[in-house]
Formats: sequence, C-alpha cells, structure tokens
Amino acid sequence: MSVGETYLTVQGWVGGDVQFKEVAGGVALASFRLGSTPRQYDRAKGSWVDRPTTWYTVECWRTLAQNVFDSVYRGQPVVVSGRLKTTEWTEEGGETRQRTVLDAFSVGHDLTRGTAKFAKNARQALAVAGDSLDQEMRDLSPRAETSGPVGDDFYLPDEFASDAGQPTPVGAATPAGESTGSDQEQDAERQAA
Repeated sequence: MSVGETYLTVQGWVGGDVQFKEVAGGVALASFRLGSTPRQYDRAKGSWVDRPTTWYTVECWRTLAQNVFDSVYRGQPVVVSGRLKTTEWTEEGGETRQRTVLDAFSVGHDLTRGTAKFAKNARQALAVAGDSLDQEMRDLSPRAETSGPVGDDFYLPDEFASDAGQPTPVGAATPAGESTGSDQEQDAERQAA
C-alpha cells in the first residue's frame, strides 16, 4: 500500500460487455462499467428505495484481465476490490483531461445473489527462464512433496524426536509404546488406552 491512495471494495452490477485488449508488449487489459446502487429504507413510504447509482470504470490487468473476460458478463452481480487511479493527459488543443478508474486487485461474483463454479487457472510456463526465486521454488516443490526419505539427512519433525532430544531419522526404530503411524492410527490408539 502506498500513502495517500484510496482503496475501495464495491458491490454492484456489470453494466456492459467486458472489453478486452492487449497493450504495450502483449499485457492483457480488460475493462467494464460497474454500477452500484445503494438502497435505504424510507420510513415515510414504508419501503426500500434506490438512491442514485454510482458508475465506475473498472480496469483489470494481466491474468485477472483474462479471467474477468472469460467469467464476467453484462448484468451479473460482482464485488470488486481495488484502488482509485487517476490518469491525466493533454489533448492536441492543449486541454488537460483526466480519467479516474477503479484499478482492480480482485473481482468475484456476488454470491449473495446467486451461485458460481470455480475453475483453477492452468499453470503457465515462465516467460523468461532464469535464476529467479520463484523458479527455484517451483523446482524445489516436487522434491518437497515426495513421500519417502530423501537421503540420510532427512529427519522427522521435533514432535517425533527421541527421548535423548535428537531427531529420529526416518525408518529408525522407535521406543516401545510410541507410534509413528498416521493421525487416524494415533487417534485409534488414544481411544483404546
């Protein structure tokens, strides 16, 4: 977060078709109009009345842009979180213009008004192969998820340490009465005791 920025979460309805384009080097941009109409109870009328609608232009970038374009349609209820962003420019005649948009961090369907189905994004290959930390973590992940011992230096967490306070290597014998089984097996042993 930056000092002086205005962050908003707006609940409303998509007011038009989502516009999609790629800008500056293939970066995805999706935009749509979002109308938010607050309601309040009018005691004199004894009913709920609509207050004036506030309209926002919502901009989504990169992966969010593609997901919004594929998932959000005119007339659907959504919740958008983001920050207000103002862009200024000077036209050919010298007139300064400005435009304020809601730069979205996340967009989702308003589930108080209906249901939705979620589909996770497919993994994308990195655009640039390199020594980045992100790539290193991806390379380490499959090794960390292996089910068996990795080598002689692989130890169980401290809760499985022996009485001497030293970590117990995987596959080592355990003192009598101790279990190295699954949580379900351990629960069954506790109930039997």
